[in-house]
Amino acid sequence: MPFDLAGLIQIIALGAIPITFAITLHEASHGYAARHFGDSTAAEAGRISLNPLRHIDPVGTIAVPLLILVSSKLLGGGGLLFGWAKPVPVNFGRMRNPKRDMLWVAAAGPGANLFMAVGWTLVLKAALLAPDNYFSLPLAGMAEIGIVINVVLMILNLFPLPPLDGGRILVSLLPHRAAYAVSRIEPYGFVILIVLLFTGVLGLVLWPLIGIAMTLIGGLFGITLSDFMRLASLT
Repeated sequence: MPFDLAGLIQIIALGAIPITFAITLHEASHGYAARHFGDSTAAEAGRISLNPLRHIDPVGTIAVPLLILVSSKLLGGGGLLFGWAKPVPVNFGRMRNPKRDMLWVAAAGPGANLFMAVGWTLVLKAALLAPDNYFSLPLAGMAEIGIVINVVLMILNLFPLPPLDGGRILVSLLPHRAAYAVSRIEPYGFVILIVLLFTGVLGLVLWPLIGIAMTLIGGLFGITLSDFMRLASLT
């Protein structure tokens, strides 16, 4: 299969805005929530910001996703687009009720992605209803990328493995002894995640959940998975 450079450039151009917002608002939301519950560490570090440059990690935000994208174009198939931003510093010890408040701080990031996924679905619906013109198809492609990246980030981060948000939510919900046992996984969590990603196990677990989430969100505006697939063939 020849390498489709034009298609890759098109995806990067359409995805730049939604991906930037998905990463920036996810991280900023953690900082906002932490400050609300008494921890101003992120604010003091200047990380409660909508400036993407404060959150972008050159390797995790740019190099790794681009490598996965290029590999999927070269080898075919739809790999799970994976990446990360600079984590917002949070000191749970400064919160009024650390174990309880940890849940809300962790959930703020995926919650922001859910909000954006719904917003991009509204944009997609508007583009589908608009008469065909120079802007409607690129706008639909941008909205589709916005939906997919936000749903993927939401589901991925809810995976119950520290240091992901889902792992922190799990620690918050478990009794103290079990929570301590799970929290001890955190130093090894990233390595475990990478192994699960490259062995295909992570995709096997997450793709059905991503499909369900996209179906439910699209259903709010009468958009089906077949609509997503049709748009994907055009962009």
